Amino acid sequence: MLEGSCHCGAVRWTFAGTPPDTTACNCTVCRRYGALWSYDYEGERIHVSGQTKAYVRGKAIGFHFCPECGCVAYWRSLGIGKDGRRRIAVNLRLAELDAVAAIPVDHFDGLVTFDDLPRDGRCVRDLWF
Repeated sequence: MLEGSCHCGAVRWTFAGTPPDTTACNCTVCRRYGALWSYDYEGERIHVSGQTKAYVRGKAIGFHFCPECGCVAYWRSLGIGKDGRRRIAVNLRLAELDAVAAIPVDHFDGLVTFDDLPRDGRCVRDLWF
């Protein structure tokens, strides 16, 4: 089980198992947050706890952050998918480096093309600084 928490510890998340990868996105929101997102579905492999505030972008997604220390903990889809599940992604930067260091990083061009970019072999440890 992978765990993450905001700086003050009020907001926490767990990810059952180890995510197969994480995504660095360059959209207008994610590049400002500097987050590394790992995805699943709410209440399945990802569980979140603690009071958050959300910045809602458009009509599709809410970015949840701790109202005390300001750390962005996760994003959650505003809608339910056709399969009845809600998509969610946790910010791996809130986990301990040793727990996530070897997870491969995928890059997503959320600014221009909205396409996945080719993998370049980097892992979380390569982007930590």
